[in-house]
Amino acid sequence: MNSLTGEAPPWRLDDPQAIGALVAGRHSDPFAVLGPHAGPAGIVLRVLHPEAETAEAFDPETGRALGKLLRRHARGFFEGLIADGNTVPRYRLRFAREGDVWEEEDAYRFPPTFGELDLHLIGEGRHRRLYQKLGAHPMHCDGVSGTRFAVWAPNASRVSVVGNFNGWDGRRHPMRLHSGVGIWEIFLPEVRSGQFYKYEIIGRHGEVLPTKADPVGFRSEVPPATASVVHGLPRIDWDDGNWMESRAAANDRTAPISVYEVHLGSWRRHDDGSYLTYDELADQLIPYVKDLGFTHIECMPVSEHPFSGSWGYQPTGLYAPTSRFGSPEDFARFVDRCHGEGLGVIIDWVPAHFPSDAHGLARFDGTALYEHEDPRLGFHRDWNTLIYNFGRREVANFLTANALFWLDQYHVDALRVDAVASMLYLDYSREPGDWIPNIHGGNENLEAIAFLRETNITLFADYPGATSIAEESTAFNGVSRPVYAGGLGFGFKWNMGWMHDTLDYMSRDPVHRRYHHDQMTFGLLYAFTENFILPLSHDEAVHGKGSLIGRMPGDRWQKFANLRAYFTFMWTHPGKKLLFMGGEFGQEREWNHDWGLDWHHLDDPMHAGVRDLIRDLNAVYRSEKALHAFDCESEGFEWIDASNPDLSTFIYLRKGGSGARPVVVACNFTPVAREDFRVGLPLAGRWQEIVNSDHRKYGGSGVTNGSVDAIEEPWHGRPASATLRLPPLGAIVLVCET
Repeated sequence: MNSLTGEAPPWRLDDPQAIGALVAGRHSDPFAVLGPHAGPAGIVLRVLHPEAETAEAFDPETGRALGKLLRRHARGFFEGLIADGNTVPRYRLRFAREGDVWEEEDAYRFPPTFGELDLHLIGEGRHRRLYQKLGAHPMHCDGVSGTRFAVWAPNASRVSVVGNFNGWDGRRHPMRLHSGVGIWEIFLPEVRSGQFYKYEIIGRHGEVLPTKADPVGFRSEVPPATASVVHGLPRIDWDDGNWMESRAAANDRTAPISVYEVHLGSWRRHDDGSYLTYDELADQLIPYVKDLGFTHIECMPVSEHPFSGSWGYQPTGLYAPTSRFGSPEDFARFVDRCHGEGLGVIIDWVPAHFPSDAHGLARFDGTALYEHEDPRLGFHRDWNTLIYNFGRREVANFLTANALFWLDQYHVDALRVDAVASMLYLDYSREPGDWIPNIHGGNENLEAIAFLRETNITLFADYPGATSIAEESTAFNGVSRPVYAGGLGFGFKWNMGWMHDTLDYMSRDPVHRRYHHDQMTFGLLYAFTENFILPLSHDEAVHGKGSLIGRMPGDRWQKFANLRAYFTFMWTHPGKKLLFMGGEFGQEREWNHDWGLDWHHLDDPMHAGVRDLIRDLNAVYRSEKALHAFDCESEGFEWIDASNPDLSTFIYLRKGGSGARPVVVACNFTPVAREDFRVGLPLAGRWQEIVNSDHRKYGGSGVTNGSVDAIEEPWHGRPASATLRLPPLGAIVLVCET
C-alpha cells in the first residue's frame, strides 16, 4: 500500500483468482504472471516458491540487492519492482526460511526455446527429428546451464515438471504452453544430467493424473523405479566409419545374413544372478558371436520397459535404452564395438502396442492421446495392452521419429518390427462384433498400413544401408516389396510358415515323417515371394514349447542328430538365418528370462558338437556364394529329388550365378544309413563333402563321404551322378571342385 494515499502500488497484481490458481498449482499460463514484466512503473518481478518466507532479487555480479519482494500469499507468492524503465536487469533470487538462505535462478525469466518451424512440423506430424526438441535436453540458455523440458499434452490444462530438484512439487515449475500444437516447455536452470523427473499433469476437467514418465525421455531409472532421468542425447565418439560405409553390402538381400538373437538380460549372468553390463556384454558376447560366424546380433527390445517378464515387448520408454545394463553411452559403445568387429546390430522395435502402466502413455493427458478411445480399436485382449492410434499424425510422427532415432543416435543397422500382423488387421485376434471395419468395410487397418509404409520409406531414404524386418505371420501381400510396387516397404520378412511346418515335421517320430513329407517342401512354393528370414526365435523356446532339442524325437543321440540335420537343412535352405541364443549348443531346458543360459552344457561333447556345427555352417554359408547370393531369388534353388517320402530324403541344388560353384545338399531324416545312394548332379567330376552333420567331431556316427567322383550317368534328370553314403538322421553338403 502507498503509505500516504493508502492505495496499492500500480504494479501490484490485483487478480486474486490468478494468484489463487498459481499457489494451488493450477494456473494454465504461468509465464503470463510469473517472471519479469515491464509496466508503467518499471520491471515488476513475480515469483512463486511455496517453501520460502522471504524473497529478493539481486545482481549476481555485484551482489547488490535489486529489491525485496513482497509476500502476497502465505503459500509463497511474491512480487516487487526490481528496476525502472523497461529493460530487465540480470538477476538471481535469494530465498529464506527459518534462518536457512538459498539462491536460485528464476526459470520464468527465460524465453521460449522452440522456433516456429519446429512447432509447425510437429503440428503437421512431419518432424523427423522430434527427439531433438521433445524430452529433457541439458543446455545453456542466456549463459546459464540447465535443462529444457518439452512434452506433448494438448488436452492438459496444466503441465509441470516435478523431480528431485523441486521436491516433486507440481506448484514449482508449471510449463509454458504452445497452444497451437499442444507442446509444453520450460527451461529449468541448474537442473543437471542425472536428476530424476516426471510430468505432473492436470487434465481438462481439473483432475490430477498419475505422474508420467517422459515419452521422449532418453534415460530411465532402473526398474522397477519409473522416473525419467535427465540425460539428453547420447554422447559418444563413434569409431565405426568403415562399417557404416560398407553396411549396405552387409544388409543386402544378396548377402549372407546369419542372425544371433539374444536377450541381453539372460544370455549370461554373474554368479550372484546380477546382469552383465553393456560393456561386459561387449567383452563376452561380441567375440562369442564373431567366433561362431554370425553376421548380425539381434537384441530383443532394449527400449525401457517396467516389467522384465515382458522381455521388452511392453515398453514405456521408446527413446531410452534400458538402464538395467548401463547408460545410453554404454549401449552406444556396445553397438560401436559390434561394428568394429564386423557385426551388424538389429534391435526389436515395438510400435504395435504399449502397456497400460499408470506412469506411461496410457491416457497421457487425461484423454486417449496415444491410443484409441474405443477399445475395439485401442485395446489388445491378447496382451492387455493399448494400441497406438496410427491415424493421428502426431502419434505416427512420434513412432516414425523413434525408428529414425535408433538409426541416427545409436547407429543401429536394422529394426525388426514386432507383431506386424496385429497392426495390419482390425480383427486380429478378435471375435465378430468386437472390431470396427475400415471405411471400405474391410478388415485391413489402413492407418497402420500407411504408417508402416511411410516409416519404411523414410528409413531407407534417410539411412542408406540400414534395413527393416517384419515379424509378420500371415499371407499379407508384399510385406518386403517396395512401397512403389504396392508393398509395405520392409527389407525382409520372417518366414513363420516355414518355421511352423519344419519344426512340426522334425518333432515327429521318423516312422511317421513319410506322411508329412510336404511340410519340408511346401515352403519352396512361396519362398521367393518375399525376402525371407528363416527364424528359430525365442518364441520357439518358451510358453511350454520346450527347447529345440527337447522337441526332437528319439533317444539322446537321435535328438542331437535330428537337431544337427535340421540346422544343416536350415542353413542350406533359401532364406537368411536367425537362431535364438542357446539353440546353437542345444540347450535342453526351456528359456527362462530370469536365468543365464546353461553354459555348462558345453562341457558335454554332444552339446559342443552342435556349437561347432553351427560355426562350420556359418562359415560355409558365408564362403559359398551359391548358399546366399540368391536366397531371395528362385533361380538359386532347384529340387533334385523331393519325391521320396518313404525314405524321408530331400536332395536339392543351390546356385549363386556367375563365379559361384554349385552346392548340392542331401538330407536323410530317418535313423537308417543309406549306403550306395545314387544322387543326380549337375556336373561330372570330383565333389567334396564340406559339411556332414553326422561327422564324429559333431557327435555323429561318422557316416561320411570325404570326396566322391561323379560320372556322366544321368540320374534324377541330371546329366551326372554319384553314389553317396547318407548318414542316419543326417545331412551333407557337397561342392564341385572341378
